[in-house]
Amino acid sequence: MSSSTGDPAPGAPVAELFPASTQRQELDDHLTRALARAQERVRAGPATPDLDLEAFRGELGSFDFATRRPLPELLEWSIGVLEHGVTHQNHPRYFGLFNPGPSFPAQCADRIINSFNPQLASSTTSPAAVALETHVIRSVAQRAGFPPGAGGHFASGGSEANYTGMLCALTRAHPAFASDGARAFPGQPVFYTSRECHGSWVKIAHQTGIGRTAAHQVATDGRGRMSPAALEQAIAEDLARGRVPFMIVATAGTSNAGMVDPLSACAELAARHGLWYHVDAAWGGSIVASERLRAVVAGLERADSATIDAHKWLATTMGCGMFIVRDPTALTAAFQVAASYMPSREQSLDPYMNTVQWSRRFLGLRLFLSLASAGWAGHAAHIERAVAQTAWIRAALENRGWSVVNDSLLAVLNVVPPAALGNPRSVVARVLKSGRAWVSLARFEEQDVIRICVTHGETSAEDLTILVQALHPDSKS
Repeated sequence: MSSSTGDPAPGAPVAELFPASTQRQELDDHLTRALARAQERVRAGPATPDLDLEAFRGELGSFDFATRRPLPELLEWSIGVLEHGVTHQNHPRYFGLFNPGPSFPAQCADRIINSFNPQLASSTTSPAAVALETHVIRSVAQRAGFPPGAGGHFASGGSEANYTGMLCALTRAHPAFASDGARAFPGQPVFYTSRECHGSWVKIAHQTGIGRTAAHQVATDGRGRMSPAALEQAIAEDLARGRVPFMIVATAGTSNAGMVDPLSACAELAARHGLWYHVDAAWGGSIVASERLRAVVAGLERADSATIDAHKWLATTMGCGMFIVRDPTALTAAFQVAASYMPSREQSLDPYMNTVQWSRRFLGLRLFLSLASAGWAGHAAHIERAVAQTAWIRAALENRGWSVVNDSLLAVLNVVPPAALGNPRSVVARVLKSGRAWVSLARFEEQDVIRICVTHGETSAEDLTILVQALHPDSKS
């Protein structure tokens, strides 16, 4: 058929990119089954990668993207690459960083999102998605103790959420920061974190243009928590030198040791000096799900803003950070822009006018499905189970002569082996080489430690026993 101009009509869609619905369903079913088989193999295999990287690089060289290959073959190939070429955070004996095995509702959300692929810049083009995310954020903010008017948004992760907090703090400290940057301040703007804070804060200082020296890392109390006395002294010294303090950052769940800074004391100092108070609760903030344990982060509700990562202890897929703010107008002040081509320009509603990102993935459905299906009670049980398992590991290791050097109430242990087993570095290397479990080397209060974090919701008693045996080879149980 020809168009009215006599030119040939465009051809059919590219079949490899947009297969017919019947073929697409067959491929989708094939992928579902293949992934399920792979997950079973992962659980029965090593937690660490066992890929021959040199051979893999050679194999990659064969992909010149000139020759087409069948998609079913490529799907199997890709699954095999990930099965053997990554550390398995979805392995029940992954006791590593804060990235857990994701919940099934969150995985379902990703499949739905992938199919519809909404763009969340505008409330006009994605009204349901924007409204759903707003509802979830308000629910989390309420759970954390923030006032009814609090708001925020989803983010790619904790670093973006923390960056958002700093931009809000700088803009609130001096309105001209939005137009003039750091030169708006009469002296160097500075902020305060503990020396055990997440390393992203130094990068964020660089990104915002105030410079890495603006990040003043305050001494701890010898137990991994920021010292209020040292913080007060640092503020006084900076004021005397003509610097401009603008924010205090407390951590609720340090990366190395799971320690919680004195949140209420930090809030008092922030209020006294008129500083923005941000709590980096990327890991520990999720504990508000548990009525029994939420007192661990008492004082979080006094923050001007906070970061909580759903892809950590709330077990969604990566990356699903959240930024919560007491006064949502701070977001508009920091991010408002004019763009005539956008279909809507609602300052209080449109994500592109209230976030760092512009084009953005629909992240909130992951947490929505998880909370809607399991409720806060289900997430509380998930968190309390991890804390109980951590206590079991602690007792098992202490009974074998190990030292636990942190006193976190979260699911993180810093341990030192008996001298006969070697130093922490050599023990970690041995465990990783065995593939039986994944733990990491860390530093806590100037000493090397083995860091163990319970991250997987399906870790069993048998998995805990295997971990202890991997750490302490003479152990029989």
